[in-house]
Formats: sequence, C-alpha cells, structure tokens
Amino acid sequence: MYNDLFSIGPFTVHGYGLMIAIGILAALFTAEQRAKKLGLKDDLIFDLTLWCAIGGFLGAKILYWITILPQIVKNPKILLDFNSGWVVYGGIIFGILAGWLFRHTKKLNFLTYFDLVMPEIALAQGFGRIGCFLAGCCYGIETDSALAVTFHSSQFAPNNVGLVPTQLLSSAFNFLHFFFLIFWAKKAKKADGQVAALYLIIYSIGRFLIEFFRGDLARGSVGAVSTSQFISIFILVFGIALFVIMTKRGKKAEAKTQEA
Repeated sequence: MYNDLFSIGPFTVHGYGLMIAIGILAALFTAEQRAKKLGLKDDLIFDLTLWCAIGGFLGAKILYWITILPQIVKNPKILLDFNSGWVVYGGIIFGILAGWLFRHTKKLNFLTYFDLVMPEIALAQGFGRIGCFLAGCCYGIETDSALAVTFHSSQFAPNNVGLVPTQLLSSAFNFLHFFFLIFWAKKAKKADGQVAALYLIIYSIGRFLIEFFRGDLARGSVGAVSTSQFISIFILVFGIALFVIMTKRGKKAEAKTQEA
C-alpha cells in the first residue's frame, strides 16, 4: 500500500522490512518476559531468536526456490534476488529445526522452549503480514466486496482493482492465534509440547482456508491445491499427532506422580 514510508538521505525505510523488524523485536521481548515468569533461561532467548530467525529466513527462501525451480533453470540469476520471494512454511519448518539445533548446543529441554517460542512466532507473523499489506505482496483475488482494497502503485499486486485483503485477514488471524496460545499456556496446558502442537494445528487450518482467497498463484500448486495448502495438510496431521502424544505422556507422568 505504502511500502516506502520515508527516506533519510539515500536510506529509505520500507514498510515490509520495518514490520518484520517490529515483529522480531516484539517476539523477542515477549519471549524473554515469559521465560522469566516461567523460570527459564531468559538470557538465552536472544541467541535462540537469532538462530530461529536465520533458519527461518533461509528456509523461507529455499522453499520459494523449490516452488519455482523451472524458472530458476531458465534464469539462474533469480537466485541472487533477495528482495522478494518467500514461503512462510519454509521459514516455520527451518526455524524450528534451527531451534532444535540450538537446544543441543545448550542442552535445553526442547519441548519446553518449543512451547515458549511458538506463540511469539504467531505474534511476529501478525506484524509481518501488515508488512505484506504495505508492500502489496501476498495479495488476494479480485472482489467487488465493500471490504476490498485497491493498490495503485504496488510492485507485486494488480493495481487499480479491488482485491480481498488477505494480508490483513492473515494478520488478524495471527494476532488472535497468539492470544489463544498465551491463554492456553497459562490456563490449560497439561504437558510440554501442547502449545507448540496447537500452533501447528491452528495455523495449518487457518492458512489452508485463507489460501482460497489468495491471488498470487505464482507460488505454485500441487494438483488442485496450492503449495501452502498441500504442506498444511501434513503440518495439521503432525500437529494433531504431537498434541495427542504429548497429552498422553503428560497424563502418564501425572499418574506416576500421584502414585508416588
């Protein structure tokens, strides 16, 4: 919408980059505060965030490259373009893997910190999608709805036509997702891994549904569904399995404690 916010000499502040930065900082601050309350090692949160951020950015780019392999074969210079082309699921998957590797370097309980950081991932995504709206990427299909948004100078979205505001819908969904996970972590969590599992379950369902209204089909498809919808199916199954397994494990641990 208004991606170039302001300039200071030759330096231009872009809305997308600013929202990504705000999202990461908000996630970092929130995770550190929650870690303190939970008695976890809050001094490691910055390093954990850095690992996950680097892994996430690399994963988002790599998965995007995979979706456009035919284009890369024809024009390898695409690999040098880091200004656009990201797939969120790649960021989530590689970010989690980076966190898992970090856990090994510090000998941490992975599931405990997995539960800690996943709500903050949803928070960061909420801000990130606002950045998508400002840039015009991840846009929706054409619509005559009163809720339609119209871009006039976007480098990504079709200009001068009404579009479903999928970026804002995604942002609202991610913020609600964050608050729900925080509520569950405080009031309903019965075992380590449940919060992370719920992130995967809820995000995959929400993403699958929002994809029906996305208009940027260049991201690729698998049969009748988009690449992200295809991945969502597997993430949903994995999330449900993780939630069931962790819940059963928690009940067994609770039963042993009562017996003792």
